Amino acid sequence: MILKAKPVTRGVVEGEAIVSHMPISFTGGMDPETGIIREPGHDLEGRSVAGKILVFPTGKGSTTGSWQFYAAFKRGHAPKGIINVRVEGVVAVSAIITDTPMVHDLEKDPLECIEDGDLVKIDATHGVVEISKQGT
Repeated sequence: MILKAKPVTRGVVEGEAIVSHMPISFTGGMDPETGIIREPGHDLEGRSVAGKILVFPTGKGSTTGSWQFYAAFKRGHAPKGIINVRVEGVVAVSAIITDTPMVHDLEKDPLECIEDGDLVKIDATHGVVEISKQGT
């Protein structure tokens, strides 16, 4: 499946999707030392986003989240690509300062099209997301 999207940053990246149906705060919600989501009750609690294509509705929380994301990035524990339903400033800045390919506003809801484990290619330069379903 190929979907059009609005780019937030540029670049091309491919990897395994990890999907959350809940907003994410990088301040307190993600451990920058490990990339593990540590927010109690979050649907990704205890799972690492490191090296994955992180798909989630939008960001939330403090503006210091961009620096927490940067710290995770410098340690090799940040996601390598981001797909949001709706862009939010802290997540956008996180992607910008780390050159992480990021898109939002896909022509179909990514939370309905992408599942954990799917292979996802983000071409943020051209605004295209390609999804290969797991097991196919």
